[in-house]
Amino acid sequence: MLSSSRRHVRLPGNFPVISFTFDDFPRSALSLGGAILEEHGLAATYYASLGLMNADDPDVGRIFSEEDLRAAHGRGHELGCHTFDHWHASKTQPKAFEASILRNRQALDRILPGVSFQTHAYPLGIPRPQTKQIMAKYFSGCRGCSQKTNSGTTDLNFLRAFFLEQSRGDVAMVKASIDENCIRGGWLIFATHDIAEKPGRYGCTPEVFREVVRHAVASRATILPVAAALKKLLPHES
Repeated sequence: MLSSSRRHVRLPGNFPVISFTFDDFPRSALSLGGAILEEHGLAATYYASLGLMNADDPDVGRIFSEEDLRAAHGRGHELGCHTFDHWHASKTQPKAFEASILRNRQALDRILPGVSFQTHAYPLGIPRPQTKQIMAKYFSGCRGCSQKTNSGTTDLNFLRAFFLEQSRGDVAMVKASIDENCIRGGWLIFATHDIAEKPGRYGCTPEVFREVVRHAVASRATILPVAAALKKLLPHES
């Protein structure tokens, strides 16, 4: 139901789901993070700002190339929208934010004709209410932050996410969140940026990521990219 800026639904709560997502889409998120997931036959959601393509970012490293976009899609991962300009979700006027969404869609279509973004992740901050309302026109779900799982009544315009870097390498804390999600039958969306031996302030090491993925698999939760998880959890909303 769409009411004001919120799009509330009720998750079924009878089976746990986990999704892995990468913001900005640094190359290492696919070359290392993607490879770790693929060892288990899993796929992630890569939230891309096509205006950053081929850029060198001081916090997350080299951003994806056109070849990386094609590779991620070809290997079964989901490509998600992150605005073309990586606009700040709370500081940007809603109409400008929407224009950047449309520009990102057009840029993706030039590279991968017929491929479209089904979900979105807000860059940098909490979105404005009007921005959230506009996003409902374009996406089945929009991911935010909050370090919590999604269970019970959930806002599709602001899906909660657990950022791995905020655990500061405390794998036990992350494993506990997976265990709690299984008990609650909720949907836990993990987020991070680069995967590197010396990650930036928004990334994590391959060792941490590998251990998190192994525990997620061992938990027997259903592990899916965000768009696929939405279809599994809410088939009548898709």
